[in-house]
Amino acid sequence: MANLSASYISFLLCFTTCINLISSHYLPENHVALFIFGDSLFDPGNNNYINTTADFRANFYPYGETFFKCPTGRFSDGRLIPDFIAQFAGLPIIPTYLQPGKRKFTDGVNFASGGAGALVESHQGFVVDLETQIKYFNKVEKSLRQELGDAGAKKLMSKAVYLISIGGNDYFTKNSSVSDEEFVSMVLGNLTVALKEIYKKGGRKFGFPNLLPLGCLPYMKAQSGGSCIDELTAIAKLHSAELLKTLVKLQSQLEGFKYAYYNLYQSFTERFQRCNDSMLRLWSVRRSL
Repeated sequence: MANLSASYISFLLCFTTCINLISSHYLPENHVALFIFGDSLFDPGNNNYINTTADFRANFYPYGETFFKCPTGRFSDGRLIPDFIAQFAGLPIIPTYLQPGKRKFTDGVNFASGGAGALVESHQGFVVDLETQIKYFNKVEKSLRQELGDAGAKKLMSKAVYLISIGGNDYFTKNSSVSDEEFVSMVLGNLTVALKEIYKKGGRKFGFPNLLPLGCLPYMKAQSGGSCIDELTAIAKLHSAELLKTLVKLQSQLEGFKYAYYNLYQSFTERFQRCNDSMLRLWSVRRSL
């Protein structure tokens, strides 16, 4: 009887192991993973797990108070752009790469770090720069090959979408001795290196927002007496124009390279203007009462 029980337990263990192996290697034919790189616009909380200062963290209220009901490390009171994209694609919330514990990478992973730039020198020592994010990505790709096999990992990587928001922080820390054109070229040069590394691992589909009007962000206006800093906004516009040229060039050079480009600058400006118009109308109504 004891031998029978031992045999039965062994059978169950073997059966469970086989099922786990099958399920870990099987992905639906239409499955598309989402890999995310960038700065605070996309950071879901990676900075919670690095040695940095409160300036580069969002793990306190009022962050997170609407959707998650608690701070998660997102620089938002709720979800971020990648969270909505994941929902639209039928994916769960994409996991934070640096969060401890067992992680499932077949849906993708988020490497973004608030304050990060394309240049290693931007907020160096306080954030996870783009080059390091790519190193983490290479580790994930290796892990997926071990889990899915070379063919399975290659298929997943080639069907995946890669979202990247980077560059703004580089211009906040720009060296004044370098011309805007040279500096933008440096930033986009590093971004191009990262894109080619992802492409080499199988990545083909990329999504990019352009930069916000950096000089008109509340943080910057607070430092300039409430006025926009035109120089910062000008370099943001230059970056966005050159980014688009870079993507067009890469599409012509790299077979299968596809990209989507979202004009976040225009979207932000329009919403900001509508907000100002609404406030003016409200003020006019109150004065007439």
